Amino acid sequence: MLLNPGIRVLTAEFVGALGLLAAVVGSGVMATNLTEDVALQLLVNALATVAALGVLIATLGPVSGAHFNPAVSVAVAARGDLAWAHVPAYAAAQVAGALAGTALANLMFGLPAWHLSGTERTGAGLWLGEVVATAGLIMVVGFVSQPGRGDRAPLLVPAWILAAYFFTSSTSFANPAVTLGRAFTDTFSGIQPGSVPGFLVAQAVGTAVGLAAIALVVPSTTSAAPSTHASPAHVPPARRRPAPTREARHDPQ
Repeated sequence: MLLNPGIRVLTAEFVGALGLLAAVVGSGVMATNLTEDVALQLLVNALATVAALGVLIATLGPVSGAHFNPAVSVAVAARGDLAWAHVPAYAAAQVAGALAGTALANLMFGLPAWHLSGTERTGAGLWLGEVVATAGLIMVVGFVSQPGRGDRAPLLVPAWILAAYFFTSSTSFANPAVTLGRAFTDTFSGIQPGSVPGFLVAQAVGTAVGLAAIALVVPSTTSAAPSTHASPAHVPPARRRPAPTREARHDPQ
C-alpha cells in the first residue's frame, strides 16, 4: 500500500513546481516581449528561473525537501533517504504543479492556459546536454543533502542550473516535470511534445550517471532501511536534541 507522505509535503511539492514553471514560462514570454536579442532573452529567462528556484528551495525545503523534480525524488529514494512508496505521490504532485504553473504563466500574458509548443528540440547533442545537466544536478543534490550542508542548497542548486543554462546545448531542463509542463506552452521556453520522450530518456540516463558519481565521491548518510517519512533532498531536517539525563535534570540543593 502506498504510504502517504502527508498533505503538507505534497502541497509543498505542488506549489514549488508551480512556482518554478510560472517563472520559467512567464520570464520567457516577458523576455521576448522586451527584446529581440536571443542571448538577452535567454539571460532574462535564466536569471528569473534561478532566482525563483532559490527562494522556493529556501522556503519549502524544510517541508518537503524541495525536490520539485521526479529525477531528484528518484535519486533521493535510490540513496535510501526516501521510501520508494512515496516517489509516485511526489512525482504526481510535481507534474500537476508544473502543468498548473504553465497555465498560470500563459494566462498572465493573455494566452490560452495550455497550448502545445511547436519548438522542436531533438538530436544527439541536445540529449547529451540533458544528460550532463541532469547528472550535475543530481550530484549537487547529493552534496547538499549531507548533514550541515542544507543551508547551501538555495545557492548551489540554482548556481548549477544557471551555469547549465549557458554551457549545455539543451539549456538545462534537467527535470521531467518541467519538460512535460513546457510542452504546453508555445512560447520561448516551450518544447514540442514529440521532443519530450528524448528529453525524458536523457534525464533518466543523467540521473543514473549522477547517482553513480555520488557513489564515488559523496558518501551515503544512511545505513538502515529507508524511512517511511518524507525526507528532504535539498534541506536535511534538523536533528532532534537528546533528552537531558537524570543528572542534568536534577536541581542542585
